[in-house]
Amino acid sequence: MKPKVVLIEGLPGSGKTTTARLVHEIVTEMKVKSQLFLEGDLDHPADYDGVAFFENNQWDELLSTNEEYRALLSRHGIQQGDGGVFLEYRKLKNTYGSDFPDELLNIVFRNDVYELPLEPHKKLITKRWKSFVENVLAGSDTFVFDCCFIQNPVTMGMIKYGAEKEDVISYVTELSAIVERLNPLLIYVEQDDLEHAFRKAVQERPIEWSEGFIEYYTNQGFGLKNGCEELEGTLQVLKARREWEEDIFNRLPIAKFKVNNSSYEIDEYKQVLAGIVSQYFR
Repeated sequence: MKPKVVLIEGLPGSGKTTTARLVHEIVTEMKVKSQLFLEGDLDHPADYDGVAFFENNQWDELLSTNEEYRALLSRHGIQQGDGGVFLEYRKLKNTYGSDFPDELLNIVFRNDVYELPLEPHKKLITKRWKSFVENVLAGSDTFVFDCCFIQNPVTMGMIKYGAEKEDVISYVTELSAIVERLNPLLIYVEQDDLEHAFRKAVQERPIEWSEGFIEYYTNQGFGLKNGCEELEGTLQVLKARREWEEDIFNRLPIAKFKVNNSSYEIDEYKQVLAGIVSQYFR
């Protein structure tokens, strides 16, 4: 069976998004119907972005303390059969603008799936992946995912909560077991010089991105535990993350390849990726 999902992973600044786009192009050129989902896609079928989750009692409290917006919230809350409510708040903000005020947005954000404690978060994510697998098994499409398979569990477990390494590895291997039925292909993007790649990303992206990234990496979890500060401290965390992800990669029992994107030569790089992909989409 051809892979029904291609997983693109790597550290920030390594070229994951470029790689995902190229793989999508290659698969499409091979006459395979492919769907591409990049980081931040509000319609991601196996992940959550801009989505909050409320236990039933939390949902009731949200409605009772925001009476002015009760009708809007009630109309868009997605009830779960086994309890709880999802709210796609980023979509609501995009749709309603100032009618969904920032004050309410900030309240809802506290229950973002990626702001929940690790165990409730993990439960929701693994359930989401299981649902995705069931939904696509009978279809013919191949899905190309950017960074939601290794990066997100590592970011939540290691970076945000400072969880033990084996617990983070266990999280990713659980996802691997779930997605196994889709014959997944993992492509991990590497750079020869991690520090150069990240500093390049800092220079090229908006300052708000780098400031937010550095704060996230140093003011909580692993970074806070280890006294990491500012840009240099962020690089320390990234180097540790690289070691953790190397361990994860080596343990995963799925088809997997590492690719080096240090040259940033797009045509040459696409040929390398095509050589890998063609082995599985003949």
